Amino acid sequence: MAEKRAFVTGHPIAHSRSPKIHGYWLEQYGIDGSYQAIDVAPADFAAFLKSLGEHGYCGGNVTIPHKEAAFAGVVRRDHAADEIGAVNTLWFEAGALWGGNTDGYGFAANLDEHAPGWAINGPAVVLGAGGASRAVIHALKERGIKDIRIVNRTLARAEELSRHFGAGVSAHGAGAVGELLADAGLLINTTALGMHGDATLSADPAGLPDHAIVTDIVYVPLETPLLAAARPRGLKTVDGLGMLLHQAVPGFERWFGRKPEVTPELRRMIIADIEGHR
Repeated sequence: MAEKRAFVTGHPIAHSRSPKIHGYWLEQYGIDGSYQAIDVAPADFAAFLKSLGEHGYCGGNVTIPHKEAAFAGVVRRDHAADEIGAVNTLWFEAGALWGGNTDGYGFAANLDEHAPGWAINGPAVVLGAGGASRAVIHALKERGIKDIRIVNRTLARAEELSRHFGAGVSAHGAGAVGELLADAGLLINTTALGMHGDATLSADPAGLPDHAIVTDIVYVPLETPLLAAARPRGLKTVDGLGMLLHQAVPGFERWFGRKPEVTPELRRMIIADIEGHR
């Protein structure tokens, strides 16, 4: 049987840790397969999608800036991709190119692993109204959280998301964050604040109740200013690395026929890689 081939594409793509994650699983399970990073410029992306079958790929991952173009370019989409408006996973089914989105799955699975029972902890405050927040809001709704409050500097973007997701999702300007935190059980940062040594605090967790969980989808650094500020309060914190690891699981299972496990060893390997590049 021919080797199964998968990929991750973006522009740029050299920084992606996906080849390390999938390469680790291929080796762990002794699977005859490969997973490579392919840099594709936006102007070439549509042609790249059309050529997947002839190049022998069974599927792959899509990252910035191609997630919306992949959404438009596939033949069929799963429910999560339709809700989120972006595609990060591609596969062939009955000869047709499908697109899915596993970011919401990865977000929820990370919390399942590190804060079991988290979904009873509403209301949720979501900081940011970009692409990542759409995946997070989708995951929160799927888990039955009825009060989701989007906080964004540009109120219009938060309002657009609140209309898209409907009942139970409200939009707020940055000035409202203090009062919104007073009864919140979940605080989620989906903005780039705190990334790469930026010390800006996206919100002050001091105003949260004692039972609240604080999570950040940023994973470089592993402990962001938001998580560092939550720790002295004794609040449960969950870093963003698990979201990256867990979102890779459904794609690997589709392409290579085995559901992989997110192990402490895999996590240690990716942390070592992050620290090696700092």
